[in-house]
Amino acid sequence: MKSKRGHYRPGPGWSLPAAIAALGGVMLMPAGCGLGTSDGQSKQTEENQVQVVAVETAEALARDVPVYIEATGSFVADEFSDVAPLSPGRVVETPVDVGAFVEKGQVIARLDESDAQLRLQQARASAAQSEAAVRQAEARIGLYGGASFDPAAVPEVQASRAAYESALAEVKLAEADALRYANLVKTGDVSQSAYEKARTQEETARARADAARRQYEGAVNAARQNYGGVESAAATFDASRAQVGLAEKALADTVIRAPISGYVSERPIAVGEYVGSTAKIATILRAHPIKLALQVPEGEAAALHVGMPVTARVAAFPDRDFEGQISAVNPAIDPNSRALTIEARFPNPKLELKPGMFATAHVLLPGSEQAVLVPRAAVLSDPNTDSAQAFVIEDGKARVRVVRLGDPQEGMVRILSGVSAGEIVAVSNLQQLYDGVAIQRSDGHSNAAGPVLSVQGEAAACKS
Repeated sequence: MKSKRGHYRPGPGWSLPAAIAALGGVMLMPAGCGLGTSDGQSKQTEENQVQVVAVETAEALARDVPVYIEATGSFVADEFSDVAPLSPGRVVETPVDVGAFVEKGQVIARLDESDAQLRLQQARASAAQSEAAVRQAEARIGLYGGASFDPAAVPEVQASRAAYESALAEVKLAEADALRYANLVKTGDVSQSAYEKARTQEETARARADAARRQYEGAVNAARQNYGGVESAAATFDASRAQVGLAEKALADTVIRAPISGYVSERPIAVGEYVGSTAKIATILRAHPIKLALQVPEGEAAALHVGMPVTARVAAFPDRDFEGQISAVNPAIDPNSRALTIEARFPNPKLELKPGMFATAHVLLPGSEQAVLVPRAAVLSDPNTDSAQAFVIEDGKARVRVVRLGDPQEGMVRILSGVSAGEIVAVSNLQQLYDGVAIQRSDGHSNAAGPVLSVQGEAAACKS
């Protein structure tokens, strides 16, 4: 109880041993608990005690690792085709949907074929008419069964030739009679008038022969002209058959087929829609194998060639490496990005890799290089600053190092900068470490001076 003058008086049940025991309990409390100590006493206690964090440690190792070029890019289909109709028309059937697999030549759409059928019938009728004209022209000049043209075989030519030959025979006979009468006139056996008559008959025969020759030549020319008519009719027939072919093709074009085997990724048309020759009916792509287009710095161009192995990772499979190889190297550097474009082909039988997926790839180069590796537990990542740090043990204290990370290597992580090979790093209790804190290693080694009080022990003492 407290008196009016401000002094304490012992109350009921008070005793000296109990007071001493209470005072001893306060004195045994660790410094920093803030119970019954003045500021001066707290500072003095903290000076005599060192805060130590118990950690496990590991050595940063130096190992030979493969040399690679890291690049990013997107997967693209090995082949793709935007299918368009060859002729306009109204869609009457769409037997495939998006996601369906189609074989090359499989029907993916049909257009209305009624107009094409009518045009085909018209073309066939015209072709039949042209063929009849050819046969008629051939008959006029005596061509049958595909025989070759011979003017002498034409009946008109044969008749005129016979008349010409007959006229020539008459000329020879008249010449012989005139010559005989000329001799007889000289001997006085026939009169002069008889001789003149024979001469007149000879000249008449010659005139008839000339007329027959001209008629024969005219018949030959006429036959040749008629054969020209046959050729003209045949050309018309060929044109008609070409029109039939075009009409048949137009009919076939109403059935739209897949140009390649693959998956339908788009089908923007519907039944009843009228489409032009530039409209897209469907997009078909082949994704097995699949290609990865990568951009690499021009300084690495000399090291790249077709056939080099490539590994890639995508967000959909973060812990899986897909294996492929370079299939093409662009011979030119992009003048804007100063980068070289390469293509790598990957097997994709299960279609796990999709066209458009973003990937990070490593192109494996010949040879190896030395790298620094530490356990994954030695790295503390800070998502707020997108950085990583490790704690190196120096003189019994933890020293924070900002590190730049490479790729994982068999349960360890590569350190590109910040830690050197042979240095000792902490691999446990990283959340409790800070730069300069004393360390109690798992082997019991510590360079801390004075009494050692671990963080866990101090917290337990305060609670008690």
